[in-house]
Amino acid sequence: VDSCARIWLNGNEVGHTKGSRLPSEFAVGHLLKSSDNVLAVRVHQWSAGSYLEDQDMWWLSGIFRSVTLLARPADGLPDFFVHAGYDHHTDAGTLRVDTGDHTAVLSVPELGIADAPTNTDHHIERVEPWSAEIPRRYQGTLTTAGERIDINIGFRTVVVEDGLLTVNGRRVLLRGVNRHEWHPDHGRALPYQTMLDDVLLMKRHNINAVRTSHYPPHPAFLDLCDEYGLWVIDECDLETHGFQLIGWRGNPSDDPMWTDALLDRIRRTVERDKNHPSVIMWSLGNESGTGRNLAAMADWAHSRDPGRPVHYEGDWNCTYTDVYSRMYHPHADVDAIGRHTEPPPPNPAADAHRRTLPFIQCEYAHAMGNGPGGLTEYQELFETYPRCQGGFVWEWIDHGIPKTAPGGTRYYAYGGDFGEPLHDGNFVADGLLFPDRTPSPGLLEYKKVIEPIRIEPDPAAGIARITNRHDFADTGHLSFDWSIEGVTGGQLDVPVLPAGTSTDIPLPDTPGQAGETWLTIRAVLAENTAWADAGHEVAWGQAAIDIPARPAPAATTPLVTDAGTFRLGPATFDARGSLTTIAGINVDHPGLDLWRAPTDNDQGFHGEPVAAEWRRIGLHRLRHRLVSVTPGTNGLTVTTRVGPAATDLAFDAIHHWTADDDRLVMTLDIRPVGDWPGVLPRMGVRMSVPAGLDRITWFGKGPGESYPDSHRAARIGHHTLTVDDWQTPYVFPQENGNRADVRWAELTGTDGTGLRIEGDPVFNLTARRWRTEDLDAARHTSELRPGDRIWINLDAAQQGLGSASCGPGVLPQHRLRPAPMTLKLVLSAASARSGHPIRKATNRG
Repeated sequence: VDSCARIWLNGNEVGHTKGSRLPSEFAVGHLLKSSDNVLAVRVHQWSAGSYLEDQDMWWLSGIFRSVTLLARPADGLPDFFVHAGYDHHTDAGTLRVDTGDHTAVLSVPELGIADAPTNTDHHIERVEPWSAEIPRRYQGTLTTAGERIDINIGFRTVVVEDGLLTVNGRRVLLRGVNRHEWHPDHGRALPYQTMLDDVLLMKRHNINAVRTSHYPPHPAFLDLCDEYGLWVIDECDLETHGFQLIGWRGNPSDDPMWTDALLDRIRRTVERDKNHPSVIMWSLGNESGTGRNLAAMADWAHSRDPGRPVHYEGDWNCTYTDVYSRMYHPHADVDAIGRHTEPPPPNPAADAHRRTLPFIQCEYAHAMGNGPGGLTEYQELFETYPRCQGGFVWEWIDHGIPKTAPGGTRYYAYGGDFGEPLHDGNFVADGLLFPDRTPSPGLLEYKKVIEPIRIEPDPAAGIARITNRHDFADTGHLSFDWSIEGVTGGQLDVPVLPAGTSTDIPLPDTPGQAGETWLTIRAVLAENTAWADAGHEVAWGQAAIDIPARPAPAATTPLVTDAGTFRLGPATFDARGSLTTIAGINVDHPGLDLWRAPTDNDQGFHGEPVAAEWRRIGLHRLRHRLVSVTPGTNGLTVTTRVGPAATDLAFDAIHHWTADDDRLVMTLDIRPVGDWPGVLPRMGVRMSVPAGLDRITWFGKGPGESYPDSHRAARIGHHTLTVDDWQTPYVFPQENGNRADVRWAELTGTDGTGLRIEGDPVFNLTARRWRTEDLDAARHTSELRPGDRIWINLDAAQQGLGSASCGPGVLPQHRLRPAPMTLKLVLSAASARSGHPIRKATNRG
């Protein structure tokens, strides 16, 4: 119950409860009647417990988990604790089930245990251990005179030793997510099917770990983690974040008046969830400062359950925790930690102790809006340094609430949309899933970055290196295939690889093919599993077999001047040198564009706010001034000065137009003027075409969007989408839909006619039914209204995404700094030049 409740049965007060995400039990047998019992619960929205439950989420008061009346047998078993250890040296297991002062017998038929006593150690010569990759469980029973209880047993041993977090003797790499419990229609009351869907989605996207931010989840979720295999950091229902705003004065974490309340919460967490093999660490809570009460919680957890380490991010000295945990630590700092060269804390003893501990990013890569960027670089650090054992992306799902706009358009609301005076805006929309649980591009990127099989084709050497990056599982459950688009592929004979090993396999003889040719190798499930069907793609790799040089168009078509206008090959220009038609299609001139509708990460709510600097300079209100129009024998040169008013900053955009029969060639030289600070959103041109040209076929990265620091999930190939499907409907409208490394694209209508754009060699492509200004002005997706034009951006470069909405900004190598640049494009009528079949792009996630 959120956040407090008083309970009456048949008019008699039973008691009260706090601790919203924890169960409360009351003995009520003496108050029951034979019939017509009335249970009354009065929910208090606010209570003393509210000071301990300041998590970043929607605060929805009420009863959101089950209410149960349970009859217990007189000779039943009130509690038990399963201890199932695994010795990785001998494969032996040790099983002990503690039942306290109560007598019970234990049976596990598969292990040959029958009517054995509890409260004693049972040694099994050989067991199969439980892990997130191979979640092997044994079914047993506990029996008393009055009750029989079914139990599931997973043998595993969790230890922090030699500076590493190990399970069953092996270092584990956490490829995790933080998971709030949320459903757009049910709020905190998650149906069982939704919990199962979440677990299946995680498994299908290569996620192996969950931090239950920031409270214990519905117990059925942990059952699913046990069954399907996910490592879990189980977090106590504690966050006193609001006290940070007043310098942590009066923080309950260090106030003796609150000791019992905090101990009560960790006790209830551990006692409820102690029998789940998936739970490998207890977490004291989140963002609650430091203090003696947290130390007391850790002491109690260590005493009650020595078999699990204790986590808490706020204890940077690791005084009472077993792992060193941080949030949103920049890549350079993670690198230093991996090398054990991080800056020391003031206390030398604390420094020496901390350097012996494994490092985990309990939150990193803030998945708010378009992003996060920089996942690849983080994963490289986790795989390079044994001490850096991965982390948990923030977070799993956008907390949107559905609303209907005038006219009937459905959209998702966020903070402030219900008249709240205090809120965090769209900061609740920061997940890898959209509110309806559709995977975002960020989740597809994460799946690719953390894939447990590394596939690296090397056509020049004639081999492909296959690396098994699982911690426990071999590759016997996988099959491998190869393909070249437009050419029949086949199977690859890859030997079964134990975890952590690699092999080089010869590449197949691939048939020749005209034009650019790419080889794709995939690892897919060989048979159905509990979480996906046979053929589900786990990992893939690509490499170019052949990228032949393309001859540049020759400038052979003369320029024709006619009544103050110009004709050049398939194009016409007005007197100001603006392109007006190409191949008979009315177009809006491709003028220099530097602006994008800022992403949440550009806004930098808790990071680097580059968007504020862009607006200060005036990149959202650029002015274009024609400098000169210079006709030539075989072409036209148009120079424009582009810049924001009230500054001495600008760019000279020099369009050189030539033609080769039916092809128009644009060579745009971009030159900065003035001392430009910082970075730019994009550098390229924007133009428009008629709204009917709404089918896009392209050869380049796809089918999903891609940016400089978030493009691993995009494959080189031929793709087709409509303009409407091209958009990514982020809860808060922002820059989206860029496709990188495009070789050519065609925008066509229903009759197949339209515009072809070729890069020399490549370009970035974005297409939408509204202008960037409209996207920038919108606050909800319902505010975006299609117009009578399709606006396309053709960019030489874009700024990366980063994670600055609550983390580090764009890494230096992905920043777009003002510098001279050239963009070369070839425009012509759409045709069958590609020679490739058009195939509908699919989401392979």
